[in-house]
Amino acid sequence: MTAYAKFVDVTICTGCRGCMVACKNWNDLPIDTQAYNGTYQSHDKCDGKTWNVLQMKEFETASGGFEWLFRHQACFHCTDAACEKVCPENAITTTDMGNVVIDQEKCVGCSYCVYNCPFEIVALADYVNEDGKIVQRAQKCDMCDSRIHEGLVPACSQTCPLDAIVFGTKEEMRKLAEERLAIAKEKFPNAMIYDPPGVDGTNMFYLLPEGPEAFDLPVNPKVPTSAVIWKDYAQPLGKMALGGTVMAVATAFITNKLFNKGHGHDEEGGDIDESTKE
Repeated sequence: MTAYAKFVDVTICTGCRGCMVACKNWNDLPIDTQAYNGTYQSHDKCDGKTWNVLQMKEFETASGGFEWLFRHQACFHCTDAACEKVCPENAITTTDMGNVVIDQEKCVGCSYCVYNCPFEIVALADYVNEDGKIVQRAQKCDMCDSRIHEGLVPACSQTCPLDAIVFGTKEEMRKLAEERLAIAKEKFPNAMIYDPPGVDGTNMFYLLPEGPEAFDLPVNPKVPTSAVIWKDYAQPLGKMALGGTVMAVATAFITNKLFNKGHGHDEEGGDIDESTKE
């Protein structure tokens, strides 16, 4: 499998929001007007109706001046994706190109993916099904799956006027990132490539002018321990050792313990807060 990636160069983004508009248009996402939050940023973060948000940060330079920095915020498409691990319906998968997608026909809106995403990107959104009932389904950027599998680039990359968002094989994008890093360091001495090893790398990665803390990103995101236990141990062993109703009861017990909805994330990437369990 040849992994493809979206490389985002924060050091040259001008904050035009063209990527946000293109994402809304291509994916036919609904209008999601939010109350003014006291900043120029239109949305606090990605949600089920807005898969792509431009983060705006006022940054203090070494000389004491200020500079606006902008970050295209979307799904990271982790190589080792926690959302995929915890999905009980196998509704979340990684394609042959490395992007992580959600099958809306299989998703049941359980929210396990929401509470285990190390980057807090996945969200639920209300939808009306064929029976006219409002249901919730997990939503996030799919890296324009329908485009890239037809030889096109993601809509956000297509519309970016400065090539701050570039799409290609992970190998090509990594090489480009290293080339641009050398240039960026002339202006931003602390510039770095953000491609976290704790999730085995991501297929949407950054060239940041400062460390991840400056952009509210986790320093060392990891797949939650609960997700590893669930996917790699509990499920396979349970299927071999148990059958029928017994397996269903065991699954329900493990699910409740590991993914009790509504609890927060820990700093290592999404484990459930033990202090709030019953």
